[in-house]
Amino acid sequence: MTDAEDLRRRTAELLAAHPPASTERLDFLRARFDAGLAWVHYPEGLGGLDAPRSLQAVVDAELAAAGAPGNDPGRIGIGLGMAAPTILRFGTDEQKQRLLRPLWTGEEVWCQLFSEPGAGSDLAALATRAVREDGGEDGGAGDWIVDGQKVWTSSAHLARWAILIARTDPALPKHRGISYFLCDMTDPGVEVRPLRQITGEAEFNEVFLTGVRIPDSHRLGEVGEGWKVAQTTLMNERVAIGGARIPREGGMIGVAAADWRARPELRTHDLHQRLLTLWVEAEVARLTGERLRQQLSHGQPGPEGSGMKLAFARLAQEISGWEMEFLAEDGLTYDDWTMRRPDGVDFTGREAGYRYLRAKGNSIEGGTSEVLLNIVAERVLGLPPEPRTDKDVAWKDLPR
Repeated sequence: MTDAEDLRRRTAELLAAHPPASTERLDFLRARFDAGLAWVHYPEGLGGLDAPRSLQAVVDAELAAAGAPGNDPGRIGIGLGMAAPTILRFGTDEQKQRLLRPLWTGEEVWCQLFSEPGAGSDLAALATRAVREDGGEDGGAGDWIVDGQKVWTSSAHLARWAILIARTDPALPKHRGISYFLCDMTDPGVEVRPLRQITGEAEFNEVFLTGVRIPDSHRLGEVGEGWKVAQTTLMNERVAIGGARIPREGGMIGVAAADWRARPELRTHDLHQRLLTLWVEAEVARLTGERLRQQLSHGQPGPEGSGMKLAFARLAQEISGWEMEFLAEDGLTYDDWTMRRPDGVDFTGREAGYRYLRAKGNSIEGGTSEVLLNIVAERVLGLPPEPRTDKDVAWKDLPR
């Protein structure tokens, strides 16, 4: 059984063999993965040591103290938080060996081809089609030909790979006729177009798929069971968004508190009371996230991640709104409206105006707050589900 002392020893051996000061960043990250210190709770040979998830903090602290390079999780968050746990659970041995190492080192960026113009909150209504050919070149299962459109795709302009769900049997009810694929974003027929947002940037994209050929070996899970596979992705996505580890008074509440301390001339009693309330709520959310991560060490994420994502969205919007009101006219300044396609989102390194505008999307992306409220009501509180008249109707017969 791997314990904290064993991990410290392994980390020391990694640092001795690959000193951060004299080792190329990518070489160090590859060596860390091969040593099982990338994500210690993953299996041996796949970047881990089958150790408890909670012990990852031991490795991270030792490496941080030594000045070791990181893998830029802000840039590759979709791969780390969504693609990797889904591949680990449903992928073949060949898929795991080929994909997980370059995913973790950041050599290959991932994106998520789920939402569509007519299937956002009701994701299972998706219309992108995957049609199977009669046979592959090697005489095995035929390739899949994919046609459709996806939208709100973060990092598609950077991605080499995408996790994709598409309809493979329109004669079945909408949740049952879906399959899950791994799509090479460099393949012919994949077109990425930027979507300019209220911030002036385009971190999101729309993706058009026209006759894209996907080998059957790039299917994840069984044909027609894509919704089951996608649930693993979605639960991990909500944990990744709402359950990130931050220090006390970290994140956006830390920025707001720093503003309060730096600008005493702007303080009012009402703003003080509201800031205190937000600070307490942010701390409660942080501690709840710690408890959720402890639960994760004993299994897959459950619907509790939806509650964390709900709290994150609400707090981000309320804190950024408070900050704009506190800073008054200074909060209206904006550094650059130039259209650009950033690598990620920076909620704490930009000005208040950016935080206020970008936080508006938090209650939409990763599952709308309305949908997540239903999940919490039904799966956490055990309340009766809403009536769903389309549950047993073939997708092709649904009105559109």
